[in-house]
Amino acid sequence: MKTLEINGSLRSELGKKSSKNIRKEGNVPCVIYKKDHNIHFFAHENSFKNLIYTPDAHIVNLNLDGETHKVVLQDVQFHPVTDKVIHADFVEIFDNKPIIISLPIRITGESVGVKAGGKLRIKKRHLKVRGFAQDIPEFLPIDITEVKIHHSIKVGDLAFDKIELIDPKITTILSVATSRVVQKEEEVEAEAGAEKPEGEAGEQPAAAAAPAEEKEKEKGK
Repeated sequence: MKTLEINGSLRSELGKKSSKNIRKEGNVPCVIYKKDHNIHFFAHENSFKNLIYTPDAHIVNLNLDGETHKVVLQDVQFHPVTDKVIHADFVEIFDNKPIIISLPIRITGESVGVKAGGKLRIKKRHLKVRGFAQDIPEFLPIDITEVKIHHSIKVGDLAFDKIELIDPKITTILSVATSRVVQKEEEVEAEAGAEKPEGEAGEQPAAAAAPAEEKEKEKGK
């Protein structure tokens, strides 16, 4: 994965009032989740441009008052009106412990089905993987050259060196449909969208990553 440097400062005070003051100064309140304790800090909002507004995953070398932490982004909160970053969560990672992280897919090749007049439909743009930080790539390449009309690629069809795909094997990542099928689905989606009440909020983008052992504990609860 790519590596990114971010400088931040430890927070001396916590609470809503403190967070509000931090944001007024153009900074973003953040937290690092560690096994034994959490670290609260803030960093300037410009520091997040190359981390959040990009399709690639990153390892972050986070410098907090001279102390460096190796982390990955777990979650981001955006302002509902301005879309500015208002909070970011990170998880500390180690070279000897696997992590689970969401990686973007990258399509390669030209589908024979698309050449024949079909339409490519991408249903999953990110997939969760488990592996050691040093083995995790920036993205997951998916070759669609042999995908015909009415055919698809599922999670179970893929395999990558040194990393494990976490999403269910039956999950469809992409497919090639006839133009008529795609047109019908677009009409249905348009009708459904017209029925939604005004002001309904959509989903906010977010990145996800967490130590694999913590994910396993949550499953056991």
